[in-house]
Amino acid sequence: MSYYFAKTLECGLDEAESRVTEALKAAGFGVLTKIDVAETLKTKIGADFRPYRILGACNPKLAFEALSAEDKIGLMLPCNVIVQETGAGRSEVAAIDPVASMMAIDNEKLGVAANHVQGLLRKVVESL
Repeated sequence: MSYYFAKTLECGLDEAESRVTEALKAAGFGVLTKIDVAETLKTKIGADFRPYRILGACNPKLAFEALSAEDKIGLMLPCNVIVQETGAGRSEVAAIDPVASMMAIDNEKLGVAANHVQGLLRKVVESL
């Protein structure tokens, strides 16, 4: 079982990030955090890295459900979505598969929530 869903887009990084942010919004998610990995690595350790961003996406209603079912699930929130440049005018968007990431947790209620989030994130990626 793969731990993510991905799609390559024929556009630059900024446009890919904008498209995924809008698709997440349409699915009820907001972006709580944004990490520019290339910028952070350059600043912290002087390393050059390809354009790569991590977006922390959260659907408040579904996060509440998950937190209500499992108090430590916040360790796995928010749902990460990456946007990375893969070549000239090409970007890849990948989202975590919450079902795969939560397989170690034995909680039926959480499984229902994870399946719901999985379906939403899969549709977001496929819609791009």
